[in-house]
Parts: sequence; C-alpha cells; structure tokens
Amino acid sequence: MIIDDGILFRQAVEKDAHTLVALYDRAARWMRDNGIDQWKPGDKDADHFRARMRDGEVWLAGDPDGRVIGAYELWWSDEEAWGVQPPVAGYVHRLMVEREAAPAGSGRRMLEHAERRIAGTGRERARLDCVSTNPRLLAYYQGAGYRVVGELPNKEGKDGRIYGVILLEKRLDRLTAV
Repeated sequence: MIIDDGILFRQAVEKDAHTLVALYDRAARWMRDNGIDQWKPGDKDADHFRARMRDGEVWLAGDPDGRVIGAYELWWSDEEAWGVQPPVAGYVHRLMVEREAAPAGSGRRMLEHAERRIAGTGRERARLDCVSTNPRLLAYYQGAGYRVVGELPNKEGKDGRIYGVILLEKRLDRLTAV
C-alpha cells in the first residue's frame, strides 16, 4: 500500500473486479447524465478488469477509512491506438473517480501516481488518449501537463462504433518513482 497526499493506493486483485465494474458504471452514468458521449454503463465487465490486471496494472485509490475513491488502468503497450512502439511509455486508461466520495484533486493525484509508476520502470513518457468529442477532458489532461501528439480518427469500439481519439503524452524526466 502506498500513501500519497492522504490517498491510499493499492494494486487491484481479482476480488476487486466487481468493485471496478461498479465504479466504471457510475462514472459512465455520470458522463451520460452530463452530456458526455464516451463510456457506456455495462461496457466493462469483471473479465475486462481481470484481463487488465494480468496484462498490466490496475490501481485502486482509497481514503483513510478504506472507501474506494477511484481507480485507473496502467498498460505497458497500446498498439490499437499508438501502433507498435518501443518500450518508452506507459499508457493510462480508465481514470475513474468516485464523485460522491473523492476529495477535490483526486483524479490529478491518481494521474500523478500513474506517472511515477511509469517513471519507476525507466520509461520516459506517460501516454493516454481521450475521445475527440470531449473538450473538457482534453483540457483537463492538458492542464495536467499533457500535450497533443496526434489523433486517431477511426478507432473502433467493441460495439463496432467508429469514433476519434486524441493522443496525448507527457515527458517524465524529473519524476521520482513510486
């Protein structure tokens, strides 16, 4: 367990998969209710999160009372969006915040935690993507120091829907690892 600015981080284990599904679905409903066409409730099941745990890392963030306040996935490659790449980056996916319980700034703390995890492997860049129709999220990531490095206009969802994503990255030269 890692404590960072009052947030406790721990790697998710298989028994956490249903907690992650519920967190994802609540975040997806919040997006839908706020006019953001991005995530869909029911799109990610427990098997999705178990697979991410096997292929990369999934981190839970909690408060001092043990309540989950957020989570994120950390991948070591993302060929679907970025193509084949040398091992210079970690890829942050599904940054989720429990809006009813998370203190202000929790999303940024989770993003910084991911960046330190990536830096700890010797990789020099954190990468992520965001759907091109979400300017608010794009501004959030840019405010966290990410810069746009490309766009993938024809990413295909598991439902066959085609959508665009903006590719962002941040150099991690001066970070200390977790």
